[in-house]
Amino acid sequence: MRLTELLEPELRALVEQLPFTDLTAELVHRSRGLARQPPEPSVAVERTDHVVRGEPELVVRVNRPRGATGPLPCLYWMHGGGYVGASVDLDDPFFEALCPALGIVSVSVDYRTAPETPYPGPLEDCYAGLRWVFEHDAELGVDGDRVGVGGVSAGGGLAAALALLARDRGEVAIAFQLLDCPMLDDRQITPSSQLDGLPVWTRESNTFGWRSYLGDLHGRDDVPYTAAAARADDLSGLPPAFVSVGGVDGFVDEDVDYALRLNRAAVPTELHVYPGLCHGYRMAPRCEAVQRAFRDRDEWLARAIRSR
Repeated sequence: MRLTELLEPELRALVEQLPFTDLTAELVHRSRGLARQPPEPSVAVERTDHVVRGEPELVVRVNRPRGATGPLPCLYWMHGGGYVGASVDLDDPFFEALCPALGIVSVSVDYRTAPETPYPGPLEDCYAGLRWVFEHDAELGVDGDRVGVGGVSAGGGLAAALALLARDRGEVAIAFQLLDCPMLDDRQITPSSQLDGLPVWTRESNTFGWRSYLGDLHGRDDVPYTAAAARADDLSGLPPAFVSVGGVDGFVDEDVDYALRLNRAAVPTELHVYPGLCHGYRMAPRCEAVQRAFRDRDEWLARAIRSR
């Protein structure tokens, strides 16, 4: 059976129409030459870009509900892209809806990507942006006691690693972590990660992403757990977590295992596995199962904010 046959009908139709291919260095190089389209102006949020540091330049994008007053909770966000692509522009529509609906500020970090910048560069970018948020919380109108991290795919992997790094360094206190189909394990040793014909993000693309991100570390036994969070032995002391993944995603096994280990480490954790959904299921927002995933995510986030 082809794995696409397991998808929800709306998602299967879309996946079969789009020309998904294995990611290669040539494709990444071509994408670097594409001009980034400036985001459309938003009427729902006030959007500003800030330079966190100058060399190398690091920019964060802040979305705040238009007209909101007082310090608000903050979701600090890492975009997806397999550690090798995309930018903060990718999630502008997401935050235009989410920030006003939940009354939160979002801060998206435009971290450098591999293979030009391998680990630990992207993670240190994310950490620098996070520290900047805490240092400028009053200026941003952010409640420093309610700053959480989140991301999708590689962004989810960075969010998990960032939670571990923040715990270890002890300089900032993260309130929660939202991990949406996170890319956590470079070893690709789980049954789901080894499947042939995975929709959207194939086994071969996953190998390319990890090899690009880890550089000379790829394939070694001493990969740091802040590079691949699934390698962490000690998950204690981490903030409450939300982990979600599609049942037809190569990451499903590693994500479920990570959520269970968080739970065993006494970290309050909510886990959702959605049958019929593959990696990148947000591309089919009208699909009923995708809408259910969105509701679960937003309801958990609202609870995480209220509990602080």
